[in-house]
Amino acid sequence: MSEKAQQILNNPFLNKGTAFTLAERQQLGLVGLLPPHVQTLEEQVKQTYAQYLSKTSMLEKRHFLMMIFNENRVLFYKLFSQHIAEFMPIVYDPTIADTIENYSSLFVNPQNAAFLSIDAPDAIAETLKNATADRNIKLIVVTDAEGILGIGDWGTQGVDISVGKLMVYTAAAGIDPSSVLPVVLDVGTNRESLLKDPMYLGNHHERVRGEKYYDFVDSFVQTAETLFPDLYLHFEDFGRSNAANILNKYKDKIVTFNDDIQGTGIIVLAGLLGALNISGETFTDQVYMSFGAGTAGAGITQRIYEEMLQQGLTEDEARTHFYMVDKQGLLFEDDPELTPEQRPFARKRSEFEHPDKLTSLAAAVKAVHPTILVGTSTQPGTFTEDIVKEMAAHTARPIIFPLSNPTKLAEAKAEDLLRWTNGKALVATGIPAEPVVLNGVTYEIGQANNALVYPGLGLGTIAATARLLNDEMISKAAHSLGGIVDPTAAGAAVLPPVTKLDVFSQTVAEAVAQSAVDQGLNKEPIDNVKKAVADLKWAPEYNSMTK
Repeated sequence: MSEKAQQILNNPFLNKGTAFTLAERQQLGLVGLLPPHVQTLEEQVKQTYAQYLSKTSMLEKRHFLMMIFNENRVLFYKLFSQHIAEFMPIVYDPTIADTIENYSSLFVNPQNAAFLSIDAPDAIAETLKNATADRNIKLIVVTDAEGILGIGDWGTQGVDISVGKLMVYTAAAGIDPSSVLPVVLDVGTNRESLLKDPMYLGNHHERVRGEKYYDFVDSFVQTAETLFPDLYLHFEDFGRSNAANILNKYKDKIVTFNDDIQGTGIIVLAGLLGALNISGETFTDQVYMSFGAGTAGAGITQRIYEEMLQQGLTEDEARTHFYMVDKQGLLFEDDPELTPEQRPFARKRSEFEHPDKLTSLAAAVKAVHPTILVGTSTQPGTFTEDIVKEMAAHTARPIIFPLSNPTKLAEAKAEDLLRWTNGKALVATGIPAEPVVLNGVTYEIGQANNALVYPGLGLGTIAATARLLNDEMISKAAHSLGGIVDPTAAGAAVLPPVTKLDVFSQTVAEAVAQSAVDQGLNKEPIDNVKKAVADLKWAPEYNSMTK
């Protein structure tokens, strides 16, 4: 086999497998290296899906799909595009948690990722160049894997979260897979089981903190921005102590996005807008309670607060609508352990007759009477029947979003929430939920899946050649999704279905790109936003490789 032929067959961006034509096989030195029958892409997809169906467990199915991903990107994404809703929980959450936990022992292929070590900070530029060769990188998803939702700190094994996120960007929004790069920042891990495991493939030391850590992140950001001038930089699953600091440092300087802080906030806002579209109630009349005050909970709260401001409330007026509950109960402003993100929403003890008794969610709900309850606590079953009925006693259509995932960590089941409120609750969950039949009505359950937002957000921002991603663009993304709900349908979901992810990603992208252009944030002149978005989209089809 010639070296060129070997390179082509081993390059997932070029390899077509059995779909190389006879002319291509002759010109590329592939004659006799593949079975003689030339398949179409459609035949390959049909054959591959049949193989996929023979796998019995979700983990086995994911391993099979990753094998296809590592060998042939076009085939993988063509297959993915035809089975988006079916494959989402396989290639991403919740199955990805199993692969992250077992990454070192299962390692076969680096999946074109860049592994950056804090112990080798001078190798950042070399690593990024090696990982990308001559590819034009427009999108990076980077993680340090300290705060992977539901499973915590997994060190270098968290690279799979970056790989999986980028798969969704391409499958949902059509971002060219050759223009993306998954990156992991290995700054160590505090997970004892990894540090003691001789098979662990990451740095065998505790996480580096403080100035050295932030200098390493900054070196990465500066190098990436220099190497890839049209970059959209997505931060994923950083820990509570670092995530907001990093976002706040860079969001007004470069095109950057943190899905845990901003993405979850956008999709929850979209769900609330959809719910209020159904109930007919006013956004600025709502009383919002967050159960869980970590990175996700605080990020969501901030996004809803920003929307209150956009809808005309002053900062002081808006803050009166928010309450945060964590493991210690309702957050009060005299708590010395409040994070900077929690502090704006902590309450005064003087507002309550017995503030010292507000040490549980049940007590807080009884004292506050929220109209919206959003859970990011990872505390299963904490939205109890008593709490939900107490909430429903004081609002006609309680909006309840138990968002923690995977399933075993959810604050409540959609079926229970509807049953306890006699169908009055407006529900979205963090994981896929089957429709609920109650009193002759079929209730569709919206999934507050960030994948409904972040792919289109990225596509629209990149298509618009935006200099920044700002709050106005984010708000437009949420409104574009929230407006899709049909309020007249009995049992209507508060969010559109994941099955139409590709369609809604286009809707979001166009709204975001239009916002960027309206604000003059585009670096290149754009006359037609829809055309700019359409021109950027990649389709999983084979291109001819003959001269």
